[in-house]
Parts: sequence; structure tokens; C-alpha cells
Amino acid sequence: MVLIGSTDQELSHAPLIFVAGPTAIGKTDLALTLADEFACEIIGVDSMQIYQYMDIGTAKPSKDERSRVPHHLIDYVLPDEAFSASRFVVDCQEAIRQIRAKGRQPMLVGGTGLYFNALENGIFEMPATDQQIRKDLHEELKSSGREVLFRELKERDPESGIRIHPNDTYRLIRALEIVRSTSQTWSSFIAEHREQKKCKPKHNIIKIGLSRDRDELYERIRLRVKNMISGGLLAEVENLMGMGYSQDLSPMQSLGYRHMLHYLRGDWTWAQTLELLTRDTRRYAKRQFTWFKADTEILWYHPKQTAEICATIAEFLETATPKSS
Repeated sequence: MVLIGSTDQELSHAPLIFVAGPTAIGKTDLALTLADEFACEIIGVDSMQIYQYMDIGTAKPSKDERSRVPHHLIDYVLPDEAFSASRFVVDCQEAIRQIRAKGRQPMLVGGTGLYFNALENGIFEMPATDQQIRKDLHEELKSSGREVLFRELKERDPESGIRIHPNDTYRLIRALEIVRSTSQTWSSFIAEHREQKKCKPKHNIIKIGLSRDRDELYERIRLRVKNMISGGLLAEVENLMGMGYSQDLSPMQSLGYRHMLHYLRGDWTWAQTLELLTRDTRRYAKRQFTWFKADTEILWYHPKQTAEICATIAEFLETATPKSS
């Protein structure tokens, strides 16, 4: 098991700027302003903006915005290409090195909290597990029931037996798959992860979080959905299907894209599609807020507090940037 994350001294000690927040909050406009102010290049921290041909539904920065400020880790992965948080970490570290080599400041901007966390704290690459064991476990679940599998889990991995709810089928299968494949418990891997994190160099990061009044954000979400529809989201999905990309791909099941697919299959009327897309976008924003609010190091601002944000970042860079002797 390997901890994927930066141990490079330059990455650990040179300052990084994080700008985080939920969808439609106003990250792009602020990031462009900050990039001009602090000679930044932007690294996208968005699990959907990485994909090519998926522009409207992911609300990517426009070509003009990307020409104004260089952007990294946006629009560079095919929709059917495997991608993970561990790959993000590796690609992000390389982008940071390239930006610093040009004498510019990396600024990470996005709403995918898992990716921010993976870069800062590292993630484990778990040992490969036996796919046949996974299939066997699913068959046993059907034939013997959840209770039998849960009893095995409590015997072989008692800590996971306490941590995992009996009805959480995904984690139940995952825990048994790990112990049957590796003869080690999931709990032992988690404990090892925690120990390695203690020894991992601490990044030098300022974290700016963006927030708005709920009604204000919901109105922005409503307008974003309206603009995506008028901008051709349905045609974008039809184009992806015409290119041969399967409806079952993970990116095609994401917010906006799955809604258009439901409409194209005749599952929903157009009015239902728009209503559910707006509702689900609000729910997604709420989940993003919940993730970021758990990080006590984030400094929260309204996106219009540009002067205050710039002053905070300037003070951070003044104290955090290593001085040449």
C-alpha cells in the first residue's frame, strides 16, 4: 500500500493558494481576478471539467478566460478514460512544478473536495484485489443474505464491523473483498494511512472558501441551468452519444448529463427534466458546502469581497514565500 501525495520539499514548503466552493458560487470570476493580481496560473480541481467534449454541462471556463490566464487539468481527459484521485494528485504535482518553473504562482480552483484533500493529505493506493472474489461476494449476498456476510466481517475485521452499518452493502462487500484478497483488514490499512499522514510534510497553503446567502446561490443555480440549456446542453449530450460514448460511462451519469439522457429516453418530460436538474444542482451544492465546512482551515468570504481576499492572500504570500539569502 502506497501513500500517493506530495513529499517533494518544494511542493511541501512553497506556498499554494486554494479557492474552493460549491457550483455556481462565483469561483471563476474571482480566480481570474486573483490570477492577475498575484501572477497565478490556475489548476482546475473539478472531477468533471477534466473531460473533453463536455463543456456546457461542466461550466468550464471559456476559451477567452483560458487565454487570459493559463489553466491546467481542464479539458484533457477523454470521457471514456479512467481517472482517479490518485491520478489527479500526480498530474497536479506536475502542473505545480511547471508553473513554478516559470516563476508563477499556482492557484488551485474548484469544487471537488476529494481532490483538494488528496493533494494535501495524500491517499492510499490499495493493493489490487481479486475481481473473482468480488463476484463471489455478490453471489453470496444474493444466496445467503447480508447477515451472513456481516457476521464474517465482524469475525475477520471487528473494527470495520463496528464502523460499517449492516445495511451499507457497498462497504460491507468492499471490506470483505479486501480481507479475502490481502489477508489484511480494511481497518489496518486505515490505521496505516493515519500513521503515514502524521509523517507527511505539511503543505504551505491558504484556503479561500466562497459562500453566499442560500437564496442568492439558488438564484444563481437557476440562472446557470437556464444558461446551460440555452447554450446547448442537450445537443452536447447528443453529440457525445453520436461520437460513440456510452450512456453508462461515469461522466455521462453526472449532474446535467444524466438528466438529458433521461429526457432523451423519454423517462421525463422537458419540464420535469429542468425541474429535477435545478433541484439536484441545489442538492449538490449543499453537499459541497458540507464537505468544505468540515475543514476548519478554510477562510470564508463572499465572492464580492475581492479586496479583503486579496489582502489576506498578499499577507500570506509575504510571510509564506521563502526568502532568498
